[in-house]
Amino acid sequence: MSKKEAEKLGIHEFDIILVSGDAYVDHPSFGTALIGRVLWDAGYTVGIIAQPDWKTGTDFTALGTPRLFFGISSGNVDSMVNNYTPNLKRRSDDVYSPGGIPKRPDRATIVYTDRLHALYPEVPIILGGIEASLRRFAHYDYWQDRVRQSILADAPADILVFGMGERQVREIAQRLDHGESVNHLHDIRGTTYKMEMLKWRTTPRENIVEIPSFSEVNKDTTAYARAFALHYGEQDPVRGRAVAQQHPKTVIIQNPPATPLTSTEIDCIYELPFSRRAHPTYCMSVPALEPVQFSITSHRGCFGACSFCALTHHQGQIVQSRSLESIVSEVEHMTRMPEFKGIVQDIGGPTANMYGLSCPQWAKRGTCRDKHCSSDCPNLSTSHFQQVELFDMLRKVPGVRKVFVSSGIRYDLVLADDAGYLKKLCEHHVSGHLKVAPEHIAPPVTACMNKPDGAVFEAFRRQFEALQQNKTNRQYLLPYFMSGHPGCRIPDMVDLALYIRDHNLYTEQVQDFTPTPMTISTCMYYTGLDPFTLQPVHVPKGREKKIQRAMLQYRDKKNRSLVAEGLGVAGRQDLIGSGKHCLIAAIPGKRTTAQRQDKGQR
Repeated sequence: MSKKEAEKLGIHEFDIILVSGDAYVDHPSFGTALIGRVLWDAGYTVGIIAQPDWKTGTDFTALGTPRLFFGISSGNVDSMVNNYTPNLKRRSDDVYSPGGIPKRPDRATIVYTDRLHALYPEVPIILGGIEASLRRFAHYDYWQDRVRQSILADAPADILVFGMGERQVREIAQRLDHGESVNHLHDIRGTTYKMEMLKWRTTPRENIVEIPSFSEVNKDTTAYARAFALHYGEQDPVRGRAVAQQHPKTVIIQNPPATPLTSTEIDCIYELPFSRRAHPTYCMSVPALEPVQFSITSHRGCFGACSFCALTHHQGQIVQSRSLESIVSEVEHMTRMPEFKGIVQDIGGPTANMYGLSCPQWAKRGTCRDKHCSSDCPNLSTSHFQQVELFDMLRKVPGVRKVFVSSGIRYDLVLADDAGYLKKLCEHHVSGHLKVAPEHIAPPVTACMNKPDGAVFEAFRRQFEALQQNKTNRQYLLPYFMSGHPGCRIPDMVDLALYIRDHNLYTEQVQDFTPTPMTISTCMYYTGLDPFTLQPVHVPKGREKKIQRAMLQYRDKKNRSLVAEGLGVAGRQDLIGSGKHCLIAAIPGKRTTAQRQDKGQR
């Protein structure tokens, strides 16, 4: 991170310099560290510019000119999601910054790229990270409430790496090192590039899916929905084709996604010598490190395909699991750290209990184009035996007192398991609360979310509760519920509030739907259409969205008027009063509906 460090290592010129909106933390949960370690392992020297002051050029020139390229990322989180609440209020802290002090600009990827290109116009610039990955096509931007161009059309960069980028950046480095021009690196899977309009007109279009242009999606919501459905359908690494979208001054072309890593390849990455610590120059701690310092990534990918999640466009739906031996080795390494107190904080991935699950079709045919993977499919392996075996092995590692699963689990998969996963989980691997994400229980809403319906969650809840019988220290479910999602109406939120009340699942932690780039739900939010059927979808906004959020926190006295208004809209004034069945109390001196009806009968 400094010339002085480089000199100690005998480095006079870096091959690659990575710029990030996060503080530098040498941990595999932090993207810049992961990519840096992979490149270093491939034989390249790597410098890190973490959280540069974008108002001057000083920080950007601190490490000199890289021999091969600059790599730019906004950090682990999209800068706009990181900087603003769902209510569009600026956040006062940043967990990825020392002391939580915000240092990241809005639209960090574009800001950093503009600054670097002005300073080093001849050096190739490669974009990566979640912000670039999920803004690679024209996309609805919630913070400006408009459609924005592909980030590659707005930023003076050469290539955009999407998804998990280890394989792509290694190939880019190798080919640049061998003397190829960055303008010729247009055949690398898992990358997006731009082409001049004149050249595009003479380019063969075989195996390229051309989606509606920026000009079309900017003025026509149906075109936007069609474009989304088309590029969504090409995100499989086996059957996916290249996708092109014309912009006013350029054409954005996405190559097919990168081939999934093998178990051996992903093992090698996580076995690199990460210190699992923040850079020693920081005087204050980086808050984001504490909850993950002693956590383990067991796998990548998620076939759940929840509508509000962008993982299909980033990690993909094919699960890539590490070997048991590699995970055990990583835990053994952690036990030798003086800070380790015997607690493995988490073993998981996007969905904790997808470790080891697979489908025999993935390798040759990819995921199915016309349906999502589910526990109902006979081809999908749903037994959690590998996870149970992993748990047993980790509990035997000397120096380990507890191994917890803190990532959310997919409860429909638990119901399909035959290896006793939930029993084992509750016996040894849940500290007090088990995280699950039903998000909602009303069928019209769960259908829009592409989540199992409420009956499935109820079956899981009963199974969980059965395991709590006769326990001295019982455990509890910590469910995540969401308000304001497309397809959700106020009566649906009343049903959810009643379910929460009846099953003692009330929590202060609630989620209000935020339209983030490149999700199905965001497409619905902007267009009012299901992108795959083009049928209308109800979209709660404004006052209704506030009422829906209040329904999740009906006990909060500050929400009383909003909850009362919502109950009125739903025709459920019977839930206002002093009875046990009521959600909120009546205003003193004002008769409730039940009281008025009782008086009328008399």
